[in-house]
Amino acid sequence: MEPPWSDDIRDRPYLAHADILHLNFIRSPGKYIFRRHYRAGLRSHLMEVLNPEDVAREKGGVLVDGLWMFPRAVPLKMLRIFRRRFKDLAEAREEIRRVKIVESCLAPDHIARPAEFLVDYLGPGKREILLAGLQEYIAGEVLEPWGDLGKGHLSALLDRMGMDDPRDDLMRAKDDWVERVRKKSGEFVERVKKLIREYRLIPDLAGVGNLLLTRAGEIKLVDINNISEVSPDPVVPLDDRGYPVCDKSMAVLFHLDQKLTGRSPRKDAPPYDPFLNPERIERVKAAERSFQLKMTPASDHPGQL
Repeated sequence: MEPPWSDDIRDRPYLAHADILHLNFIRSPGKYIFRRHYRAGLRSHLMEVLNPEDVAREKGGVLVDGLWMFPRAVPLKMLRIFRRRFKDLAEAREEIRRVKIVESCLAPDHIARPAEFLVDYLGPGKREILLAGLQEYIAGEVLEPWGDLGKGHLSALLDRMGMDDPRDDLMRAKDDWVERVRKKSGEFVERVKKLIREYRLIPDLAGVGNLLLTRAGEIKLVDINNISEVSPDPVVPLDDRGYPVCDKSMAVLFHLDQKLTGRSPRKDAPPYDPFLNPERIERVKAAERSFQLKMTPASDHPGQL
């Protein structure tokens, strides 16, 4: 039997349109429709902010040249509600400060621009600080951080997005697009390196769906939930959920630097040293196993009820 849902929205597994309208800081009925986005997960609720007229066309269809079409409603913005609890206003402001630093290094080409705000959330029995944001919507394909980043895979991503090039020589157009991806990827990697070098911060690059590849050939960071400090301390740092996000993100950055840009970065040079030495990698793997075990329901563990 599933446990009853918490009255606190931060503990809910997911939210619906009605849940958003019941929030004390959202005007009801309002002029928009809120729909859960597939990337909502462990650290935040992510809701599409939709025009009701677009949703009506999606459901009812439109007649185009004698054919009924059902165009999917494109979000105007993304509403992100952070699950994290803050002990005080200073801690919440520090989180926003980190987001603004990441934005300053990656904007405008390499981040879905966020606009965070703090609200006085009326939860079950008390008021608390809640962090939310209206984020730029980015259309694109998920760039799997550990996956194949060769020409064939990139071309397949472009095929799914649709070619936006009028030239008759399709193969040449694809080759040019792949080269643009590699160039823009190099820019993205250098921007993140600057973030590490100047501010000792790195965003979560390791989560599935955190990076999107756009039709313009740009890598966009769309998840700014988990920004960690970069420290060469021999103790592997863990985030508030127990995940070694700093080290995993550093490994992703090296993978992109090597496989996507076509360069030959050195593991024993900044910013990758000491994060990619074999002994530390083994410690990171152990921390990752502990995290996965903690996230797995007790009923899925062998020998446990």
